[in-house]
Amino acid sequence: MNVISHEKILILDFGSQYTQLIARRIREAHVYCEIHPFNIGMQAIRNFKPDGIILSGGPSYVTEPDAPMIDRAVFDLGVPVLGICYGMQLMVHLLGGEVGRAHSREYGYAKLSAKADCSLFAGLSEEQDVWMSHGDRIEKAPEGFTPMASTDNAPVAGIQHAAKQIFGIQFHPEVAHTPNGPAMLENFLFSVCKLTADWTMRSFIESSIESIRKRVGDANVICGLSGGVDSSVTAMLIHSAIGDQLTCIFVYNGLLRQNEASAVMSNYADHFNIKIIKVDAANLFLSKLKGITDPQQKRKIIGPAFVDVFIAETKKIKNVKFLAQGTLYPDVIESVSHKGPSAVIKTHHNLELGELLHLDLIEPLRELFKDEVRALGEELGLAKELVWRHPFPGPGLAIRILGEVTEDRLSILRKADAIILDELKKNGWYDKVWQAFGVLLPVKSVGVMGDERTYENVLAIRAVESRDAMTADWAKLPYDIIAKISSRIISETRGINRVVYDVTSKPPGTIEWE
Repeated sequence: MNVISHEKILILDFGSQYTQLIARRIREAHVYCEIHPFNIGMQAIRNFKPDGIILSGGPSYVTEPDAPMIDRAVFDLGVPVLGICYGMQLMVHLLGGEVGRAHSREYGYAKLSAKADCSLFAGLSEEQDVWMSHGDRIEKAPEGFTPMASTDNAPVAGIQHAAKQIFGIQFHPEVAHTPNGPAMLENFLFSVCKLTADWTMRSFIESSIESIRKRVGDANVICGLSGGVDSSVTAMLIHSAIGDQLTCIFVYNGLLRQNEASAVMSNYADHFNIKIIKVDAANLFLSKLKGITDPQQKRKIIGPAFVDVFIAETKKIKNVKFLAQGTLYPDVIESVSHKGPSAVIKTHHNLELGELLHLDLIEPLRELFKDEVRALGEELGLAKELVWRHPFPGPGLAIRILGEVTEDRLSILRKADAIILDELKKNGWYDKVWQAFGVLLPVKSVGVMGDERTYENVLAIRAVESRDAMTADWAKLPYDIIAKISSRIISETRGINRVVYDVTSKPPGTIEWE
């Protein structure tokens, strides 16, 4: 759709693990930006018409023969440029300075001495805590550049060309470990690039509705609705634009949490008057999963089964020309990463639906990060409990039941999971953690209930803190809350006699167990 602000920043990605963080910080300052691979070419850069350009960090050494490069003409476009870490080294290399290997690799905290008359450091103290991650260093700045910052290990840790408004910094302002990093980026956006903070969800809604109406015309649109945040916000935004031309299809696979299916139907059909069709395919999914214990095999069964059911239902609806999807910006970045230095991380079974149905895609959230989608949901009037609900995997409880998925085991897990969420909400912890859930293990243990010996299932509680699920730390829930959850699960859920708590972070673990 390309619904964008008239003011925008272009981020050229050289493979840094922090590139998405740069974009997030800029969006948090209410300025629109996009990430593109470093090698998109000068014509694409000119067509984008950026008001400023940021060169990201990256794992390469600029002195290596195969180091990623850009056209020197980037610096002659007449727009401000900020090079971060590798981006700074590349800038220096291309503009005639000297880059050499540092005597020791600088990684972690460093004390930065910054000059207050540099636009990036305006309003900040001369001493700054910053986060370094580099093995090269600047030996000589290019002609016309002035060194503006230094550390003990990097005599030239910041440079500027005042006349051309080109800057380079050897540290990462986007990470939380650089406390004044957001202020530095805002100096670049507002003092250097002279932008206004006009990227808001209200302006996004207005331009999106106009764009959707123009594109759809009098055709019909279908949307697979799961009840999750992304599909819910997608449906609400499109419904705001075209009303009953949108039909949502809710494929009930029997793998949802307690009362979730009825809540989806109630929320959308009753409260928002969105046309929604429920397809009860629980028996189909359970029959296909019978006897399956391998987690990858479960996923390979559930994904295609969903596609088959969805396609069969879609064919019953007339004049359908568009398929709506809740694709987010991180998914877009990953899907084009083969063009740049980053690795493709995941695929989504929904991405093939448009081709199988011969429908054009509408992806109104494809320019947004998760936190922006939540803000958009609130602006559209979705309930707080829906907008801020914890993430839930596409395969549902099938990958939270280790081993075979059966109706009996689903029933046990649903009850236990509902208790976990209930206690977190009662004690004010639901909104403090990124995700919390139960995992039913393929393990039984001996217990004593009353005067009887039991031999029943073990349940693991998983609760994590995260910002974007790329990394996560196990949540330090108070012991009394864990004790209450454990007590309730064992006394109220027949089939569980032992509860354990998962204290694994990501990495090395993953958030989900399968």
